[in-house]
Amino acid sequence: MAPYESDESTTAEEADDLRAGRRKAARYVVPAAVVGVAAATIGLVPALADSGDPNLPKISAQQLIDKIAKSDVQQMSGTVKISTDLGLPDLGGLESSLMSGATKSGDGSSADPTSKLTELATGTHTLRVASDGPDRQKVSLLENAAEYSLIHNGKDVWGYDSQSNEVYHSTAADSADAHKKQDVPATPKDFTEDALKSVDDTTSVSVQGTAQVAGRDAYRLVVKPKQSGSTVGQITVSVDAKTGMPLKFTLTPSSGGAAVIDAGFTKVSFARPSASTFDFTPPKGAKVTEDGKSEHGRSEHGFKGGDRAPRSGKDLAKGTEGAKGADGMKVLGKGWNSIATFDTGGQGMPSGSAAGGKFGGILNSLGDKVSGTFGSGTIFKTRLINALITDDGKVYVGAVNKDALVKAADAGK
Repeated sequence: MAPYESDESTTAEEADDLRAGRRKAARYVVPAAVVGVAAATIGLVPALADSGDPNLPKISAQQLIDKIAKSDVQQMSGTVKISTDLGLPDLGGLESSLMSGATKSGDGSSADPTSKLTELATGTHTLRVASDGPDRQKVSLLENAAEYSLIHNGKDVWGYDSQSNEVYHSTAADSADAHKKQDVPATPKDFTEDALKSVDDTTSVSVQGTAQVAGRDAYRLVVKPKQSGSTVGQITVSVDAKTGMPLKFTLTPSSGGAAVIDAGFTKVSFARPSASTFDFTPPKGAKVTEDGKSEHGRSEHGFKGGDRAPRSGKDLAKGTEGAKGADGMKVLGKGWNSIATFDTGGQGMPSGSAAGGKFGGILNSLGDKVSGTFGSGTIFKTRLINALITDDGKVYVGAVNKDALVKAADAGK
């Protein structure tokens, strides 16, 4: 059965075209498992509800996938609202305390994007975004009486936290490296690219009506797992009818309820942003962190680049059965039911005050004890990504339910 389903019958020749279109679009549009473990997992607020159903020419799933793949928006600016509901418990400020302690001890800068943008993993946030080709992008996270900006301009990548008056700066060996450095998923296109990479014969893809997002007419592309056992219910992408650019991304869980991830434009323009949008000079007196070294009030271009933190989960669901990563991680199964597994070398979960202190006790209170042929362990759950850590140090993680994790652990024993 072809992976793309619609209300119309599909011939064998058309099915081949659909598969070809999927492969072509894969580099643009990624799995739900991808979005989950990622620190930047995000979801939208009710204010972004669609405003009307425009009357647009009929289009097939194949044609819409092709439209996304061919989309080449180079200049744009706009406002994106993001909100995430993973169902994580309130840790009572533990995380912020740890981050604050690390910054004060000199272990990092509050302007470093690898730590700052993890704030997108929970709650609701407003971003201003702008792009002028592959060499210039800007993302600003608007906060209460403060703003964090991440700016890529040529070989320079700047991060600025107005609240702490701290600056992070790096330069890359070339423009492509600089682009990778700031490539944090923050727009509907980013999430769509991650979600469609998992589309295969385990996936149903169809066009279901139209919508209007940020004043733009759009088609609604719906992606659903065919397999049972996935925590993903469906992904809905509103695709701009004119440009083919995703305007809104919504991921709802198989358990029902509010969206886990929902990101969409409230305003968007495809005019070229002003060149000054991407200019940045450290403010007077700002603490500048450069290549892991902090200096007050001045900046030297000495950072040699380096890989950004990976989008967690992106490699989780794209592997085939038995595939191994360079770090020894294996991916079991395929498609939406992929489970990543690795061995920590016998280091299981700390438990109680004797083994893990307060932190160990907190971890145990968040998990559910399970047992099986593999022995025993603890399952940590969110509304999207679940993880089983066995007492002998093996880890199984994926966008799958508890039973699937236990079954995988039993099979691996």
